Amino acid sequence: MKYLIVGLGNPGSEYENTRHNIGFKILDALADASNIVFSDKRYGFVAEYKFKGRTFVLLKPTTFMNLSGKAVNYWLQKEKISFDNLLILTDDLALPFGTLRLRAKGGDAGHNGLKDIQQVTGRSDYARLRFGIGSDFRPGQQVDYVLEEWSKDEAAELPLKIDTCIEIIKSYGTIGVARTMNQFNKRK
Repeated sequence: MKYLIVGLGNPGSEYENTRHNIGFKILDALADASNIVFSDKRYGFVAEYKFKGRTFVLLKPTTFMNLSGKAVNYWLQKEKISFDNLLILTDDLALPFGTLRLRAKGGDAGHNGLKDIQQVTGRSDYARLRFGIGSDFRPGQQVDYVLEEWSKDEAAELPLKIDTCIEIIKSYGTIGVARTMNQFNKRK
């Protein structure tokens, strides 16, 4: 079984520790914990992670957030991965900081990365792990907020939340999206 796990974010050191780059941060943590390295390939940084007989192709698109669909579509086809085995890791303003929600499908909720994936693939029935970043910003300040670095308190909590995200990725690949949702969506 082969899976495409896509962490959404923006390439470049200026975005590295921003809220919008949580998808990259989760995949970097998984790679570090597994002693695997990303390679600069077409439309993204790519690594391969093996776990319990499954192959996870980890993708950090270099197309920038708003054009993520091109990278997702390319790697699904290149690796011959079923659309049913696609998991997108993304930030979510609608969830309080650190809240994790796995969904089997859904809308884009105004997220430009998800919107582009749906436009390019023509589908919205893919799994997504939403990482709550909260909405502590004034009207009209949303872009600045998502592109800000984590607060000191948030940064202190990130490692534990990211570890849970890695557990969710492994579970998704071994027991499926429905059972993983039942197991993890109840947690805070």
